[in-house]
Formats: sequence, C-alpha cells, structure tokens
Amino acid sequence: MALLTLTSDIGSQDYLVGALKGQLLQINPAFSLIDISHTLSPFNYPQAAYVCRNAINNFPPYTFHLLMVNLFEKKPEQLLLAYHREQYILCADNGLLTMILEGKPEMVIGLPLDKTANKNTLYCARVMGQAVQALQAGTSLMEIGTPDVRFAETNHLRPLLSDNWIEGQIIFIDNFENIVVNITHAQFEEQRKGRSFQIVFKRNEVISTISETYADVPEGEKLALFNAAGYLEIAINKGNAAGLFGLQGFTEKSQNMQNRLFYQTVRIHFE
Repeated sequence: MALLTLTSDIGSQDYLVGALKGQLLQINPAFSLIDISHTLSPFNYPQAAYVCRNAINNFPPYTFHLLMVNLFEKKPEQLLLAYHREQYILCADNGLLTMILEGKPEMVIGLPLDKTANKNTLYCARVMGQAVQALQAGTSLMEIGTPDVRFAETNHLRPLLSDNWIEGQIIFIDNFENIVVNITHAQFEEQRKGRSFQIVFKRNEVISTISETYADVPEGEKLALFNAAGYLEIAINKGNAAGLFGLQGFTEKSQNMQNRLFYQTVRIHFE
C-alpha cells in the first residue's frame, strides 16, 4: 500500500482538497493519504520549502510526497518526479524542488502533460497519482517519464555570514505566531565558536540566551530556542511574537517598503 502525503497552497475553504483526494482514490482506493498542510501562503517559496523539507524528513522510506504548490507559476509543460534519499517527491517544475532539497535530487524525471488537457489542479493530481500507481505496479522509474529532464532550479534561502555575525530571514510564522528563522542549530554553533552572542531584531529587541522550552522564561517574556526541526525560533511565552513585534515572513509584503527587509531579518552578533 502506497503512502502519499499531500501539501498545497489551495486552502480548505472549498471542495478542492476533497476532490483531489477523490481523484487519487479513483486511481487506487488503497492509497493511504496523509495531509501535511493546505494553507501554505501562495507564492511563498521559502515557507513552502521549510514546511515540505521538514515534513519529508520524518516519513518512512519510499513515501510519495505530492506537492500541489504554485502549480501555475508558468504554463505547465511537465510535472516532476524526483527520487532523493529514499523519498519520492512529485511537484511542479517551478524551482521549489531544489529549494526543498537544498540542492539537486539524486534522480528526476519529467512527467509529460497532455497538450489537449485542461491543466487544472485536479488534472495535475491525476498525473501524479498515475505515476505513483505505475511505480507500485512495478514500472521502472526511468520508464514513467523523461529521464534526466531539464527543470527549473532555485537556490534555497541562505543566511548571510560574517566573522562576527550571522543574519537570517524569517521563513515561517506558525499558528502561535512564533517566528522561525533560516538559521539552524549547526550553523549557529559553527559561526559562534563558543563565543557569547546577542540575537537582535526590530532595532532594539535583544535576546542573549538560548532556551530549551517556552516555559524557561516568565509568561509574556520573549525567548529564543531551536525548534524540533533544528531552526532558530523567536517566541513569547504564551504570546504572539510576530504580531507584537510587527515581524513578517521574508516574501510577504510590507506597507513600508523602506523598512521591509528590516522587519524580515534577525541578526546574531558574536562577541
């Protein structure tokens, strides 16, 4: 029985999530479908890459991950089926794949689309589901589509590095309005070199310790910790950090364009 995860930016207000599941179950009623998220912000590639990457890393080998994210960045001519570290990823040819993997996949093939078909979300779901079914039936990966196809590549969002500081971008704001920054624990320690530090954001907000849990500080106080995915997170114990500090995700629009970057970055100074 194939295990399929579903991630999209189509929301949950209408019929589409249920309909795409129906399309997949028509192909094989034994498919096991698991929702990751359907509320990703449209066109927010750093957010989508963060969510998809850290979901994929927790699934058993040979899981199929169907990413219905920004399917129509351009007129679709193909979908992608990638195999990487014992995981299958099916997505649009829009650059998201290399952002998720932080590099090139071990293998990628192009799934051709019918030129006469109405290339909507449900059609794309059918193409992905049929590819999964073919693999489950024993068809070789190289026979399902076009091997070694050319595809769009986009570099993942990297923090800026200097000898005495590291600057990251806000890539995700969770349901509690905790702020996730694209600085991993490993990057932090490598740059820190045992030195003391100050995490600085929004001009004069400073944090100089790393907490283990939200309860390490009194209620209403700010803190920094490394979350379950290993990324730097800024939060307020029982509060909403993003709203109170006026911070925004990296690709979200700011009313004041002059300060846009300022409210989307976090810098750590080492001393």
